Amino acid sequence: MKPRLPHEKKTVSFSREAVNVFFHILTRCNLRCAHCYINPDQHGADTLPLETICRWLEAFSPATRRANLILLGGEPTLHPDLALAAAHARKIGYDSITIDTNGYLFNDILDKTGPDTIDYISFSLDGATPETNDAIRGKGSYEACLAGIQKASAKGFATSLIYTVSTANLHELSAMPDLARRLGLSRLFIQVLGIRGKSAGDTTARKDMGQVSRKQWQNEVPAAAQAVADHGIIVTYPKVFLEEGEVFECAGRVADNYFIFPNGRVYRCPLCEDFPIHGLAFENDRLVETPRINEADLFELDIAEGCVMNRLVQPGNLSYRPDGRPEYRIACCLLKEEVRPGKPGRTSI
Repeated sequence: MKPRLPHEKKTVSFSREAVNVFFHILTRCNLRCAHCYINPDQHGADTLPLETICRWLEAFSPATRRANLILLGGEPTLHPDLALAAAHARKIGYDSITIDTNGYLFNDILDKTGPDTIDYISFSLDGATPETNDAIRGKGSYEACLAGIQKASAKGFATSLIYTVSTANLHELSAMPDLARRLGLSRLFIQVLGIRGKSAGDTTARKDMGQVSRKQWQNEVPAAAQAVADHGIIVTYPKVFLEEGEVFECAGRVADNYFIFPNGRVYRCPLCEDFPIHGLAFENDRLVETPRINEADLFELDIAEGCVMNRLVQPGNLSYRPDGRPEYRIACCLLKEEVRPGKPGRTSI
């Protein structure tokens, strides 16, 4: 058996040295994934015109810090001007640009832009087999995603994959390292299922798909990440559960992350997105603060369970001692662990 190389594993600390912009340029999609977090009642149903996208991008492109852009939907490749939006972001100084896609790659997007503009094309896949993935994302989506990755790779794009772990697909997580290797991925993102959007409102979806337990997460996810890193692929996954003595930090207090939706709402916390408590909004293409009370007020609260929004919207991943104290704290949903492939002679950190 080939010996496992030591890897670099670290918690990615929050920082104000970079701005991270998650821009939903539309909410329309060709799929109806069981765990979709898009909520048209709260996020809008418009496809933003290119002119609006460009003006809103300019609000988050500071001259003194790195600005990272993730273009999202719905399915962003359904937008006919996606390539032009990405080109404008690059022109005004965004340091990195990623497109998140389900893999169908509409509007000949791979022919309209290139690796000089797009740093990563990130694909969503929720099973190592068509049977598991397609039950979650829709018939034919597994083959479409793999074909999309192959097409993007052939054109020189760096590719990454997002795998959202739930009770419906945890059993196939151990098969993902080999699949990631065969696909030639640069990065793998393991996500935790959030109880929001369709997962929050569709009781049928929740019956077949739920959040994994703390024990399942801790037993399965770090091991899978290490196995993926064995193939030379960088892996990122949420911290989720804090260890004894670890300090809780809220990204809303100490980092600059912005989640933009077509109706002009701008959130700082993804767990707030099902509710009209966004801290910022675009009004006449100007970014303004919204009246209090909003998500910013929640960021200032300190509770024994850690994340306030987790306690409010998805308390099922909490557990308590007989005296009422929580057995552990939940980390901010934006706090990540990263495992980088090791090199001979190096030790883990």
